[in-house]
Amino acid sequence: MLDWKTSGRRRNSMSSTSITASKSILSLSTDSDGDVEGKALYVDIGANLLDPMYQGSYRNKERHEADLSIVLQRAWSNNLDQIIITGGTLEECKKGWELAKTDPRLFSTVGVHPTRCSEFGTTDESWKEHLEGMRDLLREGVEEGSIVAMGELGLDYARLEFCDVKLQKKGFIAQLQLAKELNLPLFLHNRDTGTDLLHILKKHYFQTDDDSGKYPTRAGGVVHSFDDTLELAQEFLDLGLYIGINGCSLKTADNLQVVKDLPLEKMLLETDCPWCGIRATHAGWEHVKTSFTTKTEKKYEAGCCVKSRSEPCHIIQVAEVIAGLKGISVEEVANISRKNAKSLFPQLLQLKQ
Repeated sequence: MLDWKTSGRRRNSMSSTSITASKSILSLSTDSDGDVEGKALYVDIGANLLDPMYQGSYRNKERHEADLSIVLQRAWSNNLDQIIITGGTLEECKKGWELAKTDPRLFSTVGVHPTRCSEFGTTDESWKEHLEGMRDLLREGVEEGSIVAMGELGLDYARLEFCDVKLQKKGFIAQLQLAKELNLPLFLHNRDTGTDLLHILKKHYFQTDDDSGKYPTRAGGVVHSFDDTLELAQEFLDLGLYIGINGCSLKTADNLQVVKDLPLEKMLLETDCPWCGIRATHAGWEHVKTSFTTKTEKKYEAGCCVKSRSEPCHIIQVAEVIAGLKGISVEEVANISRKNAKSLFPQLLQLKQ
């Protein structure tokens, strides 16, 4: 078993025109737990930074020049401490890792999204070969220090036109076995699946080999973009998992009640950008205090956010809604969720180089 928690963090240079990211780290006064005195710092545990929108392409139409480097600079300027880039295919995850290596504040995941499970192929040999490719990437990325989790993996019954339930379950279970082998935390996708994902986790990830009825210690994980019931959330919490909250978790009054009742000590913040922004029509909007100047993609300006395109900097709005629901400060939400992220993903604690 690869003990990734003790591996070092080495940074390699990357020759790419897609992004030039500054490697300088702000000199900030921190306490023993890594908190910055008197300041809210954020970890965005889920950002789709490889999306074509950050290359200026919207619905296959080129609207402006690539601006990912500007988006990242805006993130760092708005108190983002670290960002985890999520991937949905093996090739996408390779690109995510290369991007993560350009900045010590960037990290990435490796996994096959449930709607992409057809990429495993149709034969036993193709599945074996694809999983071996994932294993190789995970081992190398964990050793280098940028790859922190297995994901995005899980189930999605809202988009079965891309991949049927049987294939999704097969891909999910295969990746869970790989996660156990490498002792990696999970970045989980769960959409409109009832309790199927929960039951598969219990059977194929948390199952015991004896009759004790106790679940073995695992690296754990997070159910990201959670928008289901409090009862289901509690089932996940009972397994030791965290709950990921973004704008899609804050759309309705029912969503808000669930988030209000969830323990902050088990929450992680994410944007799932460029998706899941908090809109004026969402129930959570009344708690948003921070606004950003926006322009449509057709009227793009480098100093402005793009309308309806979420960015890592918008994570402050997620924190503001949670703070408003719980009657606490934004700083408390930011810093507790940041500690949670570093607890689940210990690679985030490694010394930046």
